Amino acid sequence: MRVAVIGLGKAGLPLAAVIADSGIEVIGVDLDEEKCGMINSGKNPIPEETGLDELIRKHGGRKLKATPDYEGAADCDAYIVIVPLLLDDLKNPDFRILESAFRGVGRILKKGDIVVLETTVPPGTTETLVREWLEEGSGLKLGEFYLAYSPERIMTGYSISRLREFPKVIGGVDEESGRRAYKLYSKFIPNLHLVSNARTAEFIKVIEGCYRDVNIALANELFKIAEELGVDFYEAREKANHEYCHIHLPSTGVGGHCIPVYPWFLIREMERREKYDHARLLRVSRELNDEMINYWAERVVLECMKVNKPLSEVKICIKGITFRKGVKEIYHSRNLALAKLLAEKGLDVGVYDEMFTPEEVKELGLEWREPEEADVVFDCFELRLDK
Repeated sequence: MRVAVIGLGKAGLPLAAVIADSGIEVIGVDLDEEKCGMINSGKNPIPEETGLDELIRKHGGRKLKATPDYEGAADCDAYIVIVPLLLDDLKNPDFRILESAFRGVGRILKKGDIVVLETTVPPGTTETLVREWLEEGSGLKLGEFYLAYSPERIMTGYSISRLREFPKVIGGVDEESGRRAYKLYSKFIPNLHLVSNARTAEFIKVIEGCYRDVNIALANELFKIAEELGVDFYEAREKANHEYCHIHLPSTGVGGHCIPVYPWFLIREMERREKYDHARLLRVSRELNDEMINYWAERVVLECMKVNKPLSEVKICIKGITFRKGVKEIYHSRNLALAKLLAEKGLDVGVYDEMFTPEEVKELGLEWREPEEADVVFDCFELRLDK
């Protein structure tokens, strides 16, 4: 068997490497020719991913080969698609990247092949849009090829261990597709669970993100209440948490490609069905988390007012602009949004992040500032203000 992995990003490349390490030949398809060249020469383009260096050195150009052309994967028997699904300006899913990938697969799809989607999508996507794109692109009908869904459940920086240890689900758009997909994935995923269908598997992944978003919103609201009441939130949280209660940590909001995106899949679908009351909690949680930068901006300004300088001359350092510590990603970063909000207010704001160079920060339209050069430092990851 030869497996193609479409999309060699921070989710796709670790998956391709793990499949190759199981002894299966893998063809990775990615439009980035430079990345493909690195992989084929045994060089890891995602050095911050623990354990990936070793696998790319071992299999790159051998069991794992990368190509920018779909035709380079035409001899494969299975196609796993894991490309981004972003939101547009109205918080609706933008399917253009996903559609392009599946139409590319459709051009080379053969009778008997199996296709599995791993990108997190609105429930119902695999059985409708994906099936349509594949049938139109290949001229084949479902039954001549097989189609399933298995959501990625990794965490950037720990993807290899998550793939090898964390529970993973898979479901087909029909019974035979599910059976074949389970048989395929069992060759390289040890903790695998077959669910009733693709839509259920899609829903499982989306509601995980919704759970996190709602609980972080609760933590953020309780944190603000504790501050107002003069209570140490962290002490209270430590003693409140037990087997039946798990209060999350507060934050500047929720960033990244996952948690701030997935609730909108269900919110927009319920709006489309005019079931507005079905997703009220999801919408309020999204609003609460996004508004946390206003709360922290106010806290930063109040701290600046304690400095014996005109407010516009107080030097501020926002320490940490990625959406998560140790990950060089700023997609939906609320820390970055906070820095930009303070700058828009006319304050003297600089940022520091160990993941970035001063030149990279300037490219984001922000000033680099070392913490020791600032009058007020806000550590985004510790939620701490220091003078």
